[in-house]
Amino acid sequence: MSRIGKMPIRLADQAKVEVKENMINVTGPKGALSQALVDEVTVSVADGAVTVQRKDDTKRSKAMHGLYRMLVSNMVEGVTKGFTRKLEMSGVGYRAELKGDLLALTLGYSHMIYFKAPAEIKIEVPDPTTVLVSGIDKALVGQIAAKIRSFRKPEPYRGKGIKYEGEVIRRKEGKAAGK
Repeated sequence: MSRIGKMPIRLADQAKVEVKENMINVTGPKGALSQALVDEVTVSVADGAVTVQRKDDTKRSKAMHGLYRMLVSNMVEGVTKGFTRKLEMSGVGYRAELKGDLLALTLGYSHMIYFKAPAEIKIEVPDPTTVLVSGIDKALVGQIAAKIRSFRKPEPYRGKGIKYEGEVIRRKEGKAAGK
């Protein structure tokens, strides 16, 4: 039995979960999310908790058991608390600013990079070297943060680039001087 899959998901007072046919819908104060279910798992709601069971012991069923438990757990957490990813920029002249609904990035290229996030994602720039990506869908928040990071990944020699908060960049030594 999957260690993750067998754990029940406790529902907050504000979250409501509905299972209809092969769809699961979660609503809360921050919004609503839905997810299609595969045939290998069943989801049931009882006594303020959501449980995920698998139908048989095939390898795919075991994999889907833990996966769908975490997907439902992330949906419940997203509609009640939300998710935030913090990006930090380091480098001379690297900065970010919001121009309307566009994120304008100056990253050492000959041009500025403009990025428009989907409607479900909120981007904030508390200071010129920090970008906050937040929303209710954990996968989408992570995907948008990864897209912004990909514009200038951190490099190991000088440490310049965009990195996640708390990410450790392994530094390398440059070329040794000729003897």
